[in-house]
Amino acid sequence: MIKVVIIEDELPAARKLKSLLEELKMEVVVQATLDSVEESVKWFNTFPHPDLVFMDIQLADGVSFEIFQQLSLQSPVIFTTAYDQYMLKAFKHNGIEYLLKPFNLSVLSAAMEKFKMFCHHPQSGEVLHQKVAAILESFARTTFKERFMVKKGQQIYYLNATDIANLYVEGKLIYATDFEGKKHMLDGSLTELEPQLSAKDFYRVNRHLIVNIRSIKSVIPWFSGRLKLEISPQTMVEAEVSRDRVSKFKEWLGA
Repeated sequence: MIKVVIIEDELPAARKLKSLLEELKMEVVVQATLDSVEESVKWFNTFPHPDLVFMDIQLADGVSFEIFQQLSLQSPVIFTTAYDQYMLKAFKHNGIEYLLKPFNLSVLSAAMEKFKMFCHHPQSGEVLHQKVAAILESFARTTFKERFMVKKGQQIYYLNATDIANLYVEGKLIYATDFEGKKHMLDGSLTELEPQLSAKDFYRVNRHLIVNIRSIKSVIPWFSGRLKLEISPQTMVEAEVSRDRVSKFKEWLGA
């Protein structure tokens, strides 16, 4: 039986992870689901540490790395996050895998097999550290797409990712606008394109729009807890941050 603790401040994400764990052909029991640094520290100071921890990085009251500053966690950690910039830091804090959201069952299964490998083949601390470092280095070499192929009539050309100001849905089609205001039709959906873009530079503010941080000129408090963005160039889609994304958006923006 693999005893697991989930540290995740978004209830839908925690439920999704639990559901995926239940689909695995492994005996996994979730001992607790925690949503903050404070709650996590209290739990680990009260109960025996589990076999494995799934840990989001951005929590309700801070970043999860603060947990390690307040206690000596004895469990290996699989980090689950929408941000790629914490990867190297995660490897220094018990990390054995780094899963970028959203991930599917096959990705989770591979991570769990890696966890079982470490457990069933005990190594000295130094050798284990080298193994983890190698995994992280390999992950760190994974690059986002630098350019996207665009087809216009019989013409085929490419669009550099750094030139993209925003991507949006119009009807059933996906368009990218460059910083000169030119419009380019792309293949795929926003869900498929989102993980191909650097999480440091791009953010999906709602179901229909992904923005480049360089396109944001101002952020305005809006109705019902939402935020309205002034972006340049503008799009046909309303540049509003949906209420459920506001907290994460502010963290991404550095607020």
